[in-house]
Amino acid sequence: MYSLSAELDEAYNVITNRYNVAPDIALTLGSGLGFLADEIHQAHVIPYAEIPNFPQSTVEGHAGRLVFGDLEGKSLVIAQGRQHHYEGYSLDEVTFATRLFHRMGVDSLLVTNAAGCANPKFTPGEFMTITNHFPMVQTMLPPPYDNVASENVWNTSLAVQLRNLAADENVVLREGTYAWVTGPSYETKAEVQYIRNRGGDAIGMSTVPEAVAAASLGLDVLGISCFTNYATGLSDTTLSHEEVSATAESVKHNFAVLVRVALTLF
Repeated sequence: MYSLSAELDEAYNVITNRYNVAPDIALTLGSGLGFLADEIHQAHVIPYAEIPNFPQSTVEGHAGRLVFGDLEGKSLVIAQGRQHHYEGYSLDEVTFATRLFHRMGVDSLLVTNAAGCANPKFTPGEFMTITNHFPMVQTMLPPPYDNVASENVWNTSLAVQLRNLAADENVVLREGTYAWVTGPSYETKAEVQYIRNRGGDAIGMSTVPEAVAAASLGLDVLGISCFTNYATGLSDTTLSHEEVSATAESVKHNFAVLVRVALTLF
């Protein structure tokens, strides 16, 4: 008989047998942003493939491994690559890593993503703290992970503090609402207009299931989107994964600064 709790225990036991870990903060790195894991001091690396029951990352630019170590004086576990609903994974599988982090004793989640810019006042290459979200899909997390209102998922106090610190570092940091779509296709012009009319500022294919699960488990959640492209209809450029990766590459320095500053807030 399937038991999510037993699967989490099995994964946890394999990890702790290899590395006696007790991280305080979990950091999930989105498309093109995995480079930050290379800055971890005295890193311990465990590929997802070596962790029982852990779903694999199949998307280009997602290394697919857990990295343990210290950054800015904080003990971290980093998910260098994530799982998406469009890869064929159930929402239980998409949130497996989040629940495993909770099993490790983590009390804070810093979740990042590459996102399309739906707000014409914002610009690719800028960043946004997530203060709210809405799903553009009928499927949401099953009980008990559906008991947190969207506005209560994100720690807005941390978001305000981060914006102030980002300004000190000359990093443009917006705030706004993240619209979760399943993908893997990019949105049509009509879909983007609908999202804009609902108040969406960023569009992405991840993050919301992880954040909702984390908040349901009592974790503090801080979300950062990196705008890697304009959403369909806001520019004449044809959207591509290459554009996402190229923009993420161009903002590596500012992203690293932003994450390092964010870690000091926990």
